[in-house]
This record gives sequence, structure tokens and C-alpha cells, in this order.
Amino acid sequence: MSKQTKQEIKKVLISRTDSIGDVMLTLPMCGWIKENLQVEIYFLGKSYTKAVIDSYEGIDHFIDWEAIQQLPVTERISFFRDLNLDVCFHVFPNKDIATLMKKAKIPMRIGTSHRSFHLLNCNYKLNFSRKNSNFHESQLNFELLRPLGLKELPTIEEVIQYTNAFKAPKLELPLAIDFSTKKEWVILHPKSQGSAVEWPIENYIDLAQKLSESDFGVLFTGTEQEGQSFRSAIPALEGIYDVTGKLTLPQLIALIDRTDHLLACSTGPLHIAGFLGVHAVGLFSPRRPIHPGRWAAIGPKVDILVNDENCLTCKKGKPCTCIQDISVERVRQRIIHANSI
Repeated sequence: MSKQTKQEIKKVLISRTDSIGDVMLTLPMCGWIKENLQVEIYFLGKSYTKAVIDSYEGIDHFIDWEAIQQLPVTERISFFRDLNLDVCFHVFPNKDIATLMKKAKIPMRIGTSHRSFHLLNCNYKLNFSRKNSNFHESQLNFELLRPLGLKELPTIEEVIQYTNAFKAPKLELPLAIDFSTKKEWVILHPKSQGSAVEWPIENYIDLAQKLSESDFGVLFTGTEQEGQSFRSAIPALEGIYDVTGKLTLPQLIALIDRTDHLLACSTGPLHIAGFLGVHAVGLFSPRRPIHPGRWAAIGPKVDILVNDENCLTCKKGKPCTCIQDISVERVRQRIIHANSI
């Protein structure tokens, strides 16, 4: 791409209509675009990820894909055509969106060549594999920036620099908790809505009790439905709180920002904690393609645990529950000695 063409780019659309964690790992790409092109950035996503996108300083506008889908096709086309977009990045491939962007006559439509519908609808098709790559998901998103002049993928340390633009909203929390009563607070987020291999809830309960005995404040988070699955097992001890189902996503982001540690498997809140500079302890399986090399949280205080990096079952690519063998004591030590790791 010539320098003159870069200067002509004024408005960019990022299309990523999947989950919170995936969206979080797309934000550094947005940061690079803003830093290098000084353009207006629109983000097309699902409504439940809006709070994440609104928290990133490099993004100017959020577009709700679910609302757009309610419009007649002609109005959808007109909506995007009237934005006068110059570039659309199909970070998460979606046939309907790819077709729509071509009909809206967006000049540059960039996507992976590994989707047949991109062959018809994208005029810039990048040939790279996510599943078999040794790069992190956040790095792989940068592959789509090559038509805009990117020569090499950034290192993970370079990607982490773009997490600084993520800022928690300043909100009053609907929780009757005096955070001054404990020196340190830990969020335990046991569930992942089925997106990851999970550590047993019994381990979280055991850990909560042990952390409470060490004078840590403990907060269990999750959806109302997730809370119903383990709420009755939460120890009724001073300093342990069940806040499942009580927070909106903006409030959860604000809560994470007020705490010192967060423990979870590969799920959205772990990525939020990483971006906010909270000690983010992630429990992972080493099996490809769900291994931490691809999906670990990114940030200055990320701490990743697997039970056995050389698990033979995982190396064969077979479903494995070795994450369940990560000991409670090992996790406890990572939390209580976080400042010395």
C-alpha cells in the first residue's frame, strides 16, 4: 500500500461479533490502527460486549450487530454505505457481514482466505492459519493489518503495550462490601459458560476457605445461572462474598479494577483482569488449540498455570481433564506470593 493511500484512509470498521475474550484480544489491533493511521474506528460487535469496547480509548464508535440484523437488508446496506467507511476488517468471519460489506461498497474488505465466502466478498485475502500457529491470538489478529503496511507481527511484549488504553468505568457498585477491611481482594470466577476446560468448583471452594484464613477478601463472580450451580457450596465465612448475578458487565469491569487478583480458566474476565494490570491467574490445558500459548490473558501481571506442559493426552490432541489436577495449594501460593513471583 502506498503512503498516499494510507493518508486517504479516514474510517475503519472492525468486525468481531463473538465473545468477550475474543474481543479483548482484538483491542491491541485497534490500538495499532489508531496509533499508526490516526483514523476513526468503528467496532461492529454483539451488544453484550459493548462495555468492553466502550472501555478502550482507541475505539470511537460501537455498532450493535444484533440491532443491525433487525433492519431490512436495504437499510442495512444504506447504513454502512452512509458511514463512508474506507476499510473493513473481518476479524471474526461472518458470511452475512462479509456479503453486506461488499454490497455497501466498502473499498477495502480484508479477511482470511480460509473462508470460502471471503473469496467472493473480500478484495484483500490473507493466507494464515490460527489453529496450527505458534503465535498468540492477539498477535494473529495483526496478520490482517499487512495490507495497511504492517511488515512483521509484533512480539507479545509489544502487544501488551496496547493494553494500557483499556480503562475501567468509574462506577458505584451495588455491593454492601467494605473493601478497606482486607489488605488484598481476590476474585474467583469458576465458570466459563462452556468456553473452556474448567477447574473443579470444589477446588475453588477449598481455595476460598484457605485464602480467607490468610485474611484475603474473596469474591465469587459469574452469571446468575452459574451462581445457582455452586452458590450453596460457598463457605459462610467472614470476608467471602457471593456476587454472582449481581453485576452488569460495566460493573464487573469496575469491580475487577478494584481488586488485586483474579483466578479463572480461559474466559472473558481473565482477559479483562490482564488488561487492567490486575494479577490474573489463568488455569489452562496445554492441548492445542486451547493452550495458553494461543489464549493466555495478556497484561503486565498475567500468571499462567497448567498441570503438566508435557501431558501425553494433550499432546495427542485428545480431550483431557488434566487441568483438574492443578493443586489448590499451588494456586494459593501463586496468589499469596504474587508480589515475589
